[in-house]
Amino acid sequence: MDESEIRTRLTMLRTEHRDLDAAIEALRGAGAPDQLQIARLKKRKLKMRDEIQLLEDQLIPDIIA
Repeated sequence: MDESEIRTRLTMLRTEHRDLDAAIEALRGAGAPDQLQIARLKKRKLKMRDEIQLLEDQLIPDIIA
């Protein structure tokens, strides 16, 4: 993956991550929130965050100190 592909993927993941945040908040605001669905969304959000971090690490060169 070259740098432009990584940046494109990062943008897409960050947008989806924010969308999941909004979905989780909407479910919490519902009269009787579905805890299982919220847990699934949170798990998906964490996986996304890990992928975002991995891609960000690819963009930042290693600095040997």
